[in-house]
Amino acid sequence: MAPAVGRERRLNWGCGAHPAPGWLNSDRRDEPGIDISVDIRDGLPLPDESFDYIVSIHALPEIAYPDLVPVLTELRRVLKTGGTLRLALPDIDRGINAYLRGDLGYFLIPDEHSRSAGGKLITQLLWYGYNVSLFSADFVEELLGNAGFRSIEHCKYRETASGHAGIVELDNRERESLFIEATK
Repeated sequence: MAPAVGRERRLNWGCGAHPAPGWLNSDRRDEPGIDISVDIRDGLPLPDESFDYIVSIHALPEIAYPDLVPVLTELRRVLKTGGTLRLALPDIDRGINAYLRGDLGYFLIPDEHSRSAGGKLITQLLWYGYNVSLFSADFVEELLGNAGFRSIEHCKYRETASGHAGIVELDNRERESLFIEATK
């Protein structure tokens, strides 16, 4: 079952090539350090109410629109009642605002890939074709509500509304991300 911090069980969903020690790491890849290699759209091989909290950093954008609510519903299924899901997602509003300001320094796209503000915006939001879904704060709220979550809170980088101090351990990409937590 899941590694625990104290008595808390926690899942790092969509960990990619960066599994974290002390977490149950899940991704569709089958690589060292990944505990569960499965496409979440096929369901997680875990019992209901397994985790106190789940964190996902920039994995949801790789899920196509029709599958977003079913994926969030599956994450909700494996959360304990009262458990928290923390998402970090590319913030389309920040990207658009940087584009409108002409702030080329905001974008992580090197000039050899694109020099124009529009090219940098689109390449960053779609992250070289890996991302197929884009997110604004209100859209994420809507999706989480449709998946049955309650008490949806916007959070800052490395800050939580959940009471689980370890939930922010995986936070990264502060400059381009929105952070949101939802309770089952």
